[in-house]
Parts: sequence; structure tokens; C-alpha cells
Amino acid sequence: MSSQVRREQVALARERGHSERRACELMGIARSGLGYRSVRAERDRPTLEAMRRLAGQYPRYGYRRIRVFLRREGHGMSRHRAHRLWRLAGLQLPRRRPRRRAAASRPRPLPAFGPNHVWAYDFVFDASASGQQIKCLTVFDEFARQCLAIDVAGSIRSARVIEVLTRLISAHGAPRFLRSDNGPEFVSHAILAWLADSGIETAHIDPGKTVAERRQRELQRQVP
Repeated sequence: MSSQVRREQVALARERGHSERRACELMGIARSGLGYRSVRAERDRPTLEAMRRLAGQYPRYGYRRIRVFLRREGHGMSRHRAHRLWRLAGLQLPRRRPRRRAAASRPRPLPAFGPNHVWAYDFVFDASASGQQIKCLTVFDEFARQCLAIDVAGSIRSARVIEVLTRLISAHGAPRFLRSDNGPEFVSHAILAWLADSGIETAHIDPGKTVAERRQRELQRQVP
């Protein structure tokens, strides 16, 4: 039972004729705590408003991704506090929900209009003659139709993805948009935080759609 509920029970007991001392003894609460007023609600109010606004703009994002955007707006917090506020705001996503399009208010990049406008990165898998699996990280400039990098290793984690992208940005400059699917390496907290600090906007490809198919659909939308 929380302290607030106990204080409410003390008030109810006093209405039924018990003294304040006796009511506090029954509820197991100190008399000095009856006048306490929590300041948590007032402290959390600006963060909750920002969280609801971002959740409306990015309806498919959970509290981990929204936490990255909140940090950019000056609302830094721990993962546990972000989860508490997310549930307090009633923003918990259902475990199973029908597939739907992202909100129209979400910024979506148009086809590339110049070099370094849109980069796409993805993984390609192969195997060596001995049967060992090989993982290849490919980075592609959609306008120049140029493969900027192919990083090959047995295992590539988010830290190595950041290392490859940092090296490419140093050589070619930062892109405006970075396009990817929803693979775990591309939506990890480390990648999202690095992209937020770099000022690069992300655009995730719809499940089951390749970069070429996505680009073709965008071009078809622009045809009158």
C-alpha cells in the first residue's frame, strides 16, 4: 500500500470518529507524514507533455526510442524513469496490433536529389568455402548509385556499424537521411543515440520492402 493511499485511509478513519493518533497507528504511518504533498507530478508534467507529443508524431516508436528524442530536447532521464512515465501517460503499445502505415506527420525523405542526400545501409549474408557465415555491411548513396563501403566480418555489432559510418562521414560528409530496415543493429539504443547526436534523420523501410521497391513507390506517388 502506497503512502498516499495510507494518508487517504487515515482521513477516512478520522471521519469515522478515530483520533489522528489512533488512525495513524492503525494505518502504520507517522503523523508528521500527513501533511506531505508529492512534487513528482509537477516535476514530471513537462516531460509527460513532450513524451505525448513525440509519441503522437512517431506512433510506432516505443519508450526507448522516444527517450532519445526527449534527451535532444533537454529531458534527460534514465531508462527506468522513461518507462515509468511512458506507462503513466498510458502510451504502452499493445503486444499485438494490426499492421498500419506510419502517421503522415512523420518526416519521410523524398527520393535523393543530390549526393549525400540519402544513404541506405543494410546487411548481405554469404558463406565461405569452409561453411562459415560471412556478414557484409553495405552503405549505398542512392543518388550517385555508388557503394560507399562494404565491411565484411563474421559478426558485426552496432559499435562496428557506428565505426564504419563515422569513417564514411569523415571522408564524404554526413547524409541528410539514412535509410535502413528494422534490423536489431539499426534500431539499437547505441545507433539511435549516435544518429541523434550527429543530427542525421532516419527512415526505416517498411517490412518486406527493399530499398529499390521503396524508391519506386515514392517515384510513383509523385507522378500526377
